[in-house]
Amino acid sequence: YSCEKDLREVTVFMYEDLIPSHFAIPDIEVDSFPTEAKIKLGKKLFYDPVLSTDNTISCASCHKQEYAFADNVALSNGVFQRPGTRNSPSIANVVYQKRLLREGGIPTLEMQILVPIQEHNEFDNNIVSISEKLNKNEVYKSMANEAFGRDVDPFVITRAIAAFERVLISGDSAYDKYLTSKNEDYISNEAIDGMKLFNSNKTNCSSCHSGILFTNQEFENNGLYEYYNDIGKERLTNVDGDNGRFKIPSLRNTEITSPYMHDGSLKTLEEVIEHYNKGGSNHRNKNSMIKPLNLTEKEKKQLKAFLLALTDKNFINNKYYMNE
Repeated sequence: YSCEKDLREVTVFMYEDLIPSHFAIPDIEVDSFPTEAKIKLGKKLFYDPVLSTDNTISCASCHKQEYAFADNVALSNGVFQRPGTRNSPSIANVVYQKRLLREGGIPTLEMQILVPIQEHNEFDNNIVSISEKLNKNEVYKSMANEAFGRDVDPFVITRAIAAFERVLISGDSAYDKYLTSKNEDYISNEAIDGMKLFNSNKTNCSSCHSGILFTNQEFENNGLYEYYNDIGKERLTNVDGDNGRFKIPSLRNTEITSPYMHDGSLKTLEEVIEHYNKGGSNHRNKNSMIKPLNLTEKEKKQLKAFLLALTDKNFINNKYYMNE
């Protein structure tokens, strides 16, 4: 018997209200379990531009709920309109992600939150300075003590935002309804044909975009370019074999997370499908499964129909995630 066991059981019960039955309960450290007080504080911080040095942008500036907590531009501007360097990915279901950032250099949400805060082209701020500023705000100070039993500090800021992000669960698309009920009324015949094509040896889509998250969370070079200005995972490892390799993104809500790729260079799903249909550019590290597919126009439309069936409209309209 332990208090930790009791806390886990209480938190799992809360999670069962958020997580679809066909999803696993996330594996979370006891100290990182979300509580309503932590989530409420984290959401307030997520939407507050106070985290940026010029008080103009927040986490939500680049991770917008209407786009499944991604952005709708290729590169999002940071403070003082400084240009971004990579496309903002969706953070839906981020609680299941094993490694964070496009090269996978960060192992926890708490650590990841520090990246945009200190990044010159994002918030360009210092978390200690932010803590001092927030402690002068009685509302934040009270919420911090309610959630963590302490005043605002870097621990509180990172843990609170991570708690909010851990409840951003998306798994109620037409595909999910079909998957759990086997009722074909939820999904079109064209989408079903696209699903079969997606999972076939002809396309090998599901080799990388696998599982309930539609990503195996590995890192691959998909032949987007012959020469990469952004060297991808090589930036982390300094290994040439990682040149142009990026984390495989989830395809959930892909209809509303355009533009696509690490640099937002492909604007539409049609462009993405055509990229893979042609087999991509030649690159020494390109995944060997990426080769010309010779898809018919009908097959391209089927694949797109399946991808559209992965949109979770309830998720992007869920008031629980909205700024209060």
